Amino acid sequence: MDDASALYLGLISGTSADSIDAALVSFDAGVPRLQAAHAHPWPTPLRERMLALAQDETPLDLDAFGRLDVEIGGHFADAALELLELSGTSAQEVRAIGSHGQTVRHRPSGEHPFTLQLGDPSVIAERSGIDVIADFRRADIAAGGQGAPLLPALHAMLLGRPGHARVVLNLGGIANITVLGADGSVYGFDTGPANGLLDAWCLRHRGEAFDRDGAFAASGRVDPGLLDALLADRYFTLAPPKSTGREHFHLGWLSAHRQLATANPADVQATLLELTARSIAMAIDQQAPGADEVLVCGGGVHNGALMQRLGELLAPRTLYSTARHGIDPDFLEATAFAWLARQRLLGLPGNLPAVTGARGARVLGAIYSAPAIGPSTRTLSGAS
Repeated sequence: MDDASALYLGLISGTSADSIDAALVSFDAGVPRLQAAHAHPWPTPLRERMLALAQDETPLDLDAFGRLDVEIGGHFADAALELLELSGTSAQEVRAIGSHGQTVRHRPSGEHPFTLQLGDPSVIAERSGIDVIADFRRADIAAGGQGAPLLPALHAMLLGRPGHARVVLNLGGIANITVLGADGSVYGFDTGPANGLLDAWCLRHRGEAFDRDGAFAASGRVDPGLLDALLADRYFTLAPPKSTGREHFHLGWLSAHRQLATANPADVQATLLELTARSIAMAIDQQAPGADEVLVCGGGVHNGALMQRLGELLAPRTLYSTARHGIDPDFLEATAFAWLARQRLLGLPGNLPAVTGARGARVLGAIYSAPAIGPSTRTLSGAS
């Protein structure tokens, strides 16, 4: 297949685990262009199991772990096949699938640093009939890096502007920033929680998977004592490179603060929103004082209350969605894993050592070949 005309398909389920995002991507002189996209929802029972595992709330034996890996892989295959059907694209037109998987643990520091994503790539390759590139983070960690974030290189390609400093802010379950310097420099890191804590608290007290437009948070008031206690977490003062996840910022972490016992649920939601906005603003103030624009992507771009508060804290910088530049904020991450798959097949690096702290540039991902006889008709997760 001629790579110049080939399509790539990117798959990711982020820290929030709200859906599997699938992006069908073409490349024009190496620059990715989103051609079609689809969000495949997780079944609620499976999502709850994944989140409990990511928050270290559920012991899991090896048999259960193996079954979960295959089950998640089946849903990733579903997401890919649905996107192909919706876009009228055949498997033969797609050079490779880049699958991030579902992160269930991310421990990039310590004596034996590691990161773990589930979603068996062999299942995806078997069912789709397309080669799959997966396991993108571990090579960077093996080289002494954080394994995250991996999007800054793509942010620089799509949104960098010579002579102009700006920040790209990704509001997923965890927030991360990419600082694009006027001199062409690129660095970035995870700032702390974004949607993850907000979603979890909303689900517990409202029975809703997310706080639509921030209405629950807007109905409460910030608790200053609780906010100060949350902001005292050591992570916020760590110097980059750094990355984090749900294994650190989860409801158990929140519940450990004594101020929570007497707080009104709506006030806690308001405080969590303020925590997200304040920690992001502090990071940008410290690491990108010369930037005058903040471009936002990720699910949090749809939270009006959060965007309003960020705008207030980041003023006089302008804050706006990447959609203004023709980049869908909901599918930029999935697009990135299509790009990373292409990088792997071309033998090109996917990480930025200045971002992750790795000892050098590394080619990321492992190749899982599709069967030579074409896709299997076997159903693993309920889709035909």
